[in-house]
Amino acid sequence: MKKTTLYLSIGALAFALHSCGGGSESAPEATAEAPQSMYADKKVETDPMKNKGIGPVTSVELGEEVDAAMAEEGRLIYEEKCSACHKPTERYIGPAPKGIFDRRTPEWVMNMILNPEEMVANDPIAKDLLKEYLSPMANQSLTEDQARKILEYFRTL
Repeated sequence: MKKTTLYLSIGALAFALHSCGGGSESAPEATAEAPQSMYADKKVETDPMKNKGIGPVTSVELGEEVDAAMAEEGRLIYEEKCSACHKPTERYIGPAPKGIFDRRTPEWVMNMILNPEEMVANDPIAKDLLKEYLSPMANQSLTEDQARKILEYFRTL
Protein backbone atom coordinates (compact mmCIF):
# COMPACT_ATOMS: atom_id res chain seq x y z
CA MET A 1 0.00 0.00 0.00
CA LYS A 2 2.80 2.41 0.87
CA LYS A 3 4.59 1.63 -2.40
CA THR A 4 1.43 2.34 -4.40
CA THR A 5 0.99 5.72 -2.70
CA LEU A 6 4.66 6.52 -3.29
CA TYR A 7 4.45 5.59 -6.98
CA LEU A 8 1.25 7.59 -7.45
CA SER A 9 2.82 10.60 -5.75
CA ILE A 10 5.96 10.39 -7.91
CA GLY A 11 3.83 9.96 -11.03
CA ALA A 12 1.64 12.96 -10.14
CA LEU A 13 4.72 15.07 -9.46
CA ALA A 14 6.33 14.06 -12.75
CA PHE A 15 3.12 14.83 -14.62
CA ALA A 16 2.82 18.23 -12.92
CA LEU A 17 6.42 19.12 -13.73
CA HIS A 18 6.02 18.02 -17.35
CA SER A 19 2.76 19.98 -17.67
CA CYS A 20 4.40 23.16 -16.40
CA GLY A 21 6.60 23.35 -19.45
CA GLY A 22 10.31 23.36 -19.92
CA GLY A 23 10.11 22.10 -23.48
CA SER A 24 10.71 24.36 -26.47
CA GLU A 25 7.08 24.08 -27.59
CA SER A 26 5.77 25.96 -24.55
CA ALA A 27 8.52 28.57 -24.39
CA PRO A 28 6.67 31.24 -26.39
CA GLU A 29 3.71 31.11 -23.99
CA ALA A 30 5.98 31.26 -20.96
CA THR A 31 7.62 34.45 -22.20
CA ALA A 32 4.46 36.18 -23.38
CA GLU A 33 4.10 39.65 -21.89
CA ALA A 34 1.41 40.33 -19.33
CA PRO A 35 -1.21 42.85 -20.44
CA GLN A 36 -0.13 46.42 -19.78
CA SER A 37 -2.27 48.91 -17.89
CA MET A 38 -3.24 52.04 -19.75
CA TYR A 39 -1.42 53.93 -16.97
CA ALA A 40 1.71 51.73 -16.94
CA ASP A 41 3.90 54.35 -18.61
CA LYS A 42 3.32 56.91 -15.84
CA LYS A 43 5.99 57.31 -13.17
CA VAL A 44 4.51 57.01 -9.71
CA GLU A 45 5.64 59.66 -7.21
CA THR A 46 6.27 58.47 -3.65
CA ASP A 47 5.92 61.87 -1.92
CA PRO A 48 2.28 61.85 -0.75
CA MET A 49 1.92 65.60 -1.29
CA LYS A 50 3.15 65.33 -4.90
CA ASN A 51 1.71 61.93 -5.85
CA LYS A 52 -1.35 62.31 -8.08
CA GLY A 53 -2.04 58.59 -8.16
CA ILE A 54 -2.75 56.38 -11.14
CA GLY A 55 -5.91 56.99 -13.07
CA PRO A 56 -7.84 59.42 -15.19
CA VAL A 57 -7.50 62.49 -12.93
CA THR A 58 -4.38 64.54 -13.56
CA SER A 59 -5.53 67.92 -12.27
CA VAL A 60 -8.14 69.17 -9.80
CA GLU A 61 -8.89 72.82 -9.20
CA LEU A 62 -10.24 73.51 -5.72
CA GLY A 63 -11.88 76.87 -5.26
CA GLU A 64 -11.09 79.14 -2.33
CA GLU A 65 -14.52 78.45 -0.84
CA VAL A 66 -16.24 75.11 -0.49
CA ASP A 67 -19.13 74.68 -2.94
CA ALA A 68 -21.88 73.89 -0.41
CA ALA A 69 -24.30 72.37 -2.92
CA MET A 70 -21.61 70.14 -4.40
CA ALA A 71 -20.43 69.14 -0.91
CA GLU A 72 -23.98 68.19 0.10
CA GLU A 73 -24.34 66.02 -3.00
CA GLY A 74 -20.96 64.50 -2.15
CA ARG A 75 -22.10 63.77 1.40
CA LEU A 76 -25.12 61.88 0.10
CA ILE A 77 -23.00 59.84 -2.32
CA TYR A 78 -20.46 59.17 0.44
CA GLU A 79 -23.16 57.98 2.84
CA GLU A 80 -24.61 55.67 0.18
CA LYS A 81 -21.39 54.27 -1.31
CA CYS A 82 -18.55 54.76 1.19
CA SER A 83 -19.86 54.73 4.76
CA ALA A 84 -19.85 50.93 5.10
CA CYS A 85 -16.03 51.10 5.21
CA HIS A 86 -15.18 54.73 6.03
CA LYS A 87 -16.29 56.89 8.93
CA PRO A 88 -15.76 60.65 8.40
CA THR A 89 -13.64 61.31 11.47
CA GLU A 90 -12.38 57.94 12.71
CA ARG A 91 -10.47 54.92 11.54
CA TYR A 92 -12.73 52.05 10.55
CA ILE A 93 -12.29 49.39 7.87
CA GLY A 94 -10.62 52.13 5.84
CA PRO A 95 -9.03 55.46 6.81
CA ALA A 96 -11.05 58.48 7.87
CA PRO A 97 -11.30 61.17 5.20
CA LYS A 98 -11.07 64.00 7.74
CA GLY A 99 -7.84 65.89 7.06
CA ILE A 100 -7.15 63.89 3.90
CA PHE A 101 -5.74 66.93 2.10
CA ASP A 102 -3.05 67.21 4.76
CA ARG A 103 -1.96 63.70 3.70
CA ARG A 104 -2.78 63.38 -0.02
CA THR A 105 -3.33 65.41 -3.16
CA PRO A 106 -6.88 65.88 -4.45
CA GLU A 107 -5.91 64.03 -7.63
CA TRP A 108 -4.67 61.05 -5.62
CA VAL A 109 -7.93 60.92 -3.66
CA MET A 110 -10.04 61.00 -6.80
CA ASN A 111 -7.90 58.37 -8.53
CA MET A 112 -8.18 56.12 -5.47
CA ILE A 113 -11.97 56.47 -5.62
CA LEU A 114 -12.15 55.93 -9.38
CA ASN A 115 -9.34 53.43 -9.98
CA PRO A 116 -8.77 51.49 -6.74
CA GLU A 117 -7.60 48.20 -8.31
CA GLU A 118 -4.82 49.89 -10.29
CA MET A 119 -3.89 52.10 -7.37
CA VAL A 120 -3.56 49.19 -4.93
CA ALA A 121 -1.57 47.21 -7.49
CA ASN A 122 0.85 49.95 -8.56
CA ASP A 123 0.78 53.04 -6.32
CA PRO A 124 3.25 52.78 -3.40
CA ILE A 125 1.05 54.78 -1.01
CA ALA A 126 -2.06 52.73 -1.82
CA LYS A 127 -0.01 49.54 -1.38
CA ASP A 128 1.04 50.72 2.08
CA LEU A 129 -2.57 51.50 2.98
CA LEU A 130 -3.58 47.99 1.96
CA LYS A 131 -0.88 46.57 4.24
CA GLU A 132 -2.10 48.77 7.09
CA TYR A 133 -5.86 48.26 6.70
CA LEU A 134 -5.78 44.74 5.20
CA SER A 135 -8.81 45.47 3.04
CA PRO A 136 -8.64 46.77 -0.53
CA MET A 137 -10.66 49.79 -1.56
CA ALA A 138 -13.87 48.68 -3.25
CA ASN A 139 -14.59 50.01 -6.71
CA GLN A 140 -18.00 51.66 -6.48
CA SER A 141 -18.04 52.46 -10.24
CA LEU A 142 -18.46 56.16 -9.60
CA THR A 143 -18.15 58.83 -12.26
CA GLU A 144 -15.55 61.59 -12.11
CA ASP A 145 -18.36 64.00 -11.29
CA GLN A 146 -19.45 61.89 -8.31
CA ALA A 147 -15.87 61.51 -7.11
CA ARG A 148 -15.39 65.28 -7.38
CA LYS A 149 -18.50 65.85 -5.26
CA ILE A 150 -17.19 63.46 -2.61
CA LEU A 151 -13.90 65.36 -2.72
CA GLU A 152 -15.79 68.60 -2.06
CA TYR A 153 -17.57 66.96 0.87
CA PHE A 154 -14.19 65.93 2.30
CA ARG A 155 -13.25 69.61 2.35
CA THR A 156 -16.03 70.19 4.92
CA LEU A 157 -14.77 67.64 7.44
